[in-house]
This record gives sequence, C-alpha cells and structure tokens, in this order.
Amino acid sequence: MDISRAEQRILHLLAQGGHIQAIKAHKRFVHVDCFTREGWRYPGLDLDLFRKLKRRKAIRSLNGGAYRITRRGLGLVRSQLDNR
Repeated sequence: MDISRAEQRILHLLAQGGHIQAIKAHKRFVHVDCFTREGWRYPGLDLDLFRKLKRRKAIRSLNGGAYRITRRGLGLVRSQLDNR
C-alpha cells in the first residue's frame, strides 16, 4: 500500500521515537501536535493527516496517552538514512 510523502515524514519521525499529542473537545479531535524524540514540534501534521494515519491503523494511543507508531505503521514506512 502506497502512502503519501507527508505520511512518510510523520511515520519516520514516530519510528525514531517521536509522538503525537491530540486534544479532544466534545469527543472530537480539535488539535494535534507532532513531537520529535528531542521534544521539538514538527509543523507538518494537520487533522486530516492524523485521521488518515489513524484510519490506516499506523498509529494508536494506549491508556489515553500520546499516539505512537504501531507495527503496521513500521511496515508502511520506508527506511531512510538519518542525516545527522
């Protein structure tokens, strides 16, 4: 299954140890933020992209915590070199 470039970027950040904080109001998501493992906010995530990743079961939350990548998400993401 092909996924978009934006989805690849988010999944790659999550695979390296990042997480997504989601804010709900009245049982609906109103705001999401993606954080790298160093704690920096990544600006490339919006609600539509978040819903796509959730629908594909690439991310999930445990016990009301932050959203993290799943095994299925790890299978979807293509490996990339880290330019550090």
